[in-house]
Amino acid sequence: MRLDTIAIHSGFEADPATGAVAVPIYQTAAYAFESADHGAALFNLEVPGYRYSRINNPTVAALEARVAALEGGTAALCVASGQAALALAFLNVADRGGTIVATPQLYGATHTLLASVLSPLGIKARFAPGDAPEDVERVMGEDVVAVFCETIGNPAGNIADIEGLAKTAHAYGAPLIVDNTVATPALLQPIRHGADIVVQSLTKFMGGHGVALGGALVDSGRFAWAERPGKFPAFTTPDESYHGLVYAERYPSEAFVARARSVYQRTFGAVLSPMSAFLLMQGIETLPLRMERHVENGRRTAAFLKDHPQVAWVAYAGFPDSPYHHLAQRYLNGRASSLLTFGVKGGLENGKAVYDAFRLIKRLVNIGDAKSLACHPASTTHRQMSPEDQARAGVRPEMIRLSVGIEHIDDILEDLDQALVAARAGDRP
Repeated sequence: MRLDTIAIHSGFEADPATGAVAVPIYQTAAYAFESADHGAALFNLEVPGYRYSRINNPTVAALEARVAALEGGTAALCVASGQAALALAFLNVADRGGTIVATPQLYGATHTLLASVLSPLGIKARFAPGDAPEDVERVMGEDVVAVFCETIGNPAGNIADIEGLAKTAHAYGAPLIVDNTVATPALLQPIRHGADIVVQSLTKFMGGHGVALGGALVDSGRFAWAERPGKFPAFTTPDESYHGLVYAERYPSEAFVARARSVYQRTFGAVLSPMSAFLLMQGIETLPLRMERHVENGRRTAAFLKDHPQVAWVAYAGFPDSPYHHLAQRYLNGRASSLLTFGVKGGLENGKAVYDAFRLIKRLVNIGDAKSLACHPASTTHRQMSPEDQARAGVRPEMIRLSVGIEHIDDILEDLDQALVAARAGDRP
């Protein structure tokens, strides 16, 4: 099936009990066992099935199958939020120690997770000076257990050279983990270019309506954990909490997701509710169509802002003079994301004035909604970072981040224009 068809059909055909073709919402905490032996076999991971919705649920399982198919992976684990997915991914690969190398252009909470939250747990983070493979190579070492990047940086809008980063990571025996939230599989399937693990915030473009939180881990099934027992003992030595199960042996094509579910989903409980899974699937059905409109509206918005006399700069990979234009051609088929940033002439205060003057565009910190959204990163998503870290992440004081929605383009441009004009005149709502 092609992507548009996968988004609608993958993971579910019909309910075996009723014939319903819409995925049912299995709003239950637990499931009946046929016998004591059946329950034991489920808890020992000897047979497939459901035992408790903290571990798996039929509605969530349908979403997991669909997300895995869209990304071209072998399995997925869907959890309560994109941030939970990131935390489980980092813990899963580095809970026996080691260093995660990351590109600097990251979402603010992701930077905080790596730089501050995981370090007391013995997981080290090392940030490359830039996002090019040669920048990452400069900080690599034998202690590295994963390389991490965002396929399209939030909010910087940079595009990662996935093939180059995968080659660098694999040279040191480490997997490449990528956050594909901004691009989504509608624009880019990182696994096709060498990524080993894909993380998604389903809250954003995948769901598309801002009504439910969710996150996903997708396993490519290609990273050879068993060939690196010294570096990844959690996957190659017996797990005594599961009677000596060895994940790389039992699940050779989905060891990463299997361990994340069995160890961290089971014990941490960052569970995606069945209702949220159902709502997210409704959004995913229209993902390819929505992304076409997002991309086209983003292109026209960037062109409008570039020519506006009150705008100092626009960061948009669709422009030929963008340092990421060649990567947009290579990885996105020339379809630059609808996430873009711009700076208002006059600096911080003028930027805040424009932000405050929006009427149609919503002022909030989400992205990927059908509605157009705006954020002032220096005040919100990246506020906890130092000015130096903000600069490395591509955040400037006057920057406004736009997530261009699917409204009529003329209404979007008129709102931008009136806000820029109002700020020039000194009008503040």
